[in-house]
Amino acid sequence: MKSFSCEDAKQIDLVEYLASLNFQPQKVRNENYWYLSPLRQEKTASFKVNRQKNVWYDHGVGKGGDLIAFGTLYHNCSVSELLDRLSAFQSYRVLSFHPPGISGGHSGATSAAGEKKEGTDSKIVVVETRPLAAPHLLEYLEKRCIPLDVACKYCREVDFLLYSKLHTVIGFENKSGGYELRSEKFKGSSSPKDVSLVRSKDEHLAVFEGFFSFLSFATVNKNKQAPLSNCLILNSLSFFEKSRSLMESFKQVHLCLDRDTAGKGCTKQALEWNPDKYMDRSDFYRGRKDLNEWLIHHNNNLRLNQSRGHNRLP
Repeated sequence: MKSFSCEDAKQIDLVEYLASLNFQPQKVRNENYWYLSPLRQEKTASFKVNRQKNVWYDHGVGKGGDLIAFGTLYHNCSVSELLDRLSAFQSYRVLSFHPPGISGGHSGATSAAGEKKEGTDSKIVVVETRPLAAPHLLEYLEKRCIPLDVACKYCREVDFLLYSKLHTVIGFENKSGGYELRSEKFKGSSSPKDVSLVRSKDEHLAVFEGFFSFLSFATVNKNKQAPLSNCLILNSLSFFEKSRSLMESFKQVHLCLDRDTAGKGCTKQALEWNPDKYMDRSDFYRGRKDLNEWLIHHNNNLRLNQSRGHNRLP
């Protein structure tokens, strides 16, 4: 199988890529799309994408470039790690791949049609939510080793429209009413994008990057009588620094972020903020990318040993 290259990445439309991250333009002027910067907080849109050239420029920080330059900054990762992410996005078929600016001499008409679609059909619209029941979603949860009772406690089955097509996925609600949306073939989110917070009366806070890591934590601890600690699910590492004041309102913060470059970078940053308050708990799943990957590996080993007549844990 051909590896995903930088040239492949440059074929991804920046406007559609930003839409997949749940960033929508504040205004559109011909080929220029203006956004509130995904790289920092601001109230006036100063992040511009020239869709015809497929490049961006952030006037607030004086930086710009192509999709690779944006992706490595936004995800705080290396080029090779970004290519892995983009390859995964390609498999979800959420993004379209085409050479930007090549329109056979009809760039104006093509741009106008594209702008109209970005304003309507390309936005995720949640239609209905209900308890989890669809067989393909239950099979997906089983593959991820999440028990149905755990998933039903924190997730909903969500119908949404994208490009005029109806999809049914697992939805995990954030504190602003938006949803993280997952199935075996789809990964995305609805507006508004935000963190999720599961509260208890405990003084401690556990922090996760994605909701499947949180569901894995709930699975590992489901048979314990004591309630879970408070849990913050970032839903995107871009919310990590923005959540600092919330995290520091708790007595102790247990970091369970992904063990990739971006996750380790945030963990390192927090330990520099206050090594007495923040604790790195990712050693629990050392050798695995995240807690869910560890859970799947652990359960597979457990089943293998049981099939061989072993009674001990791996």
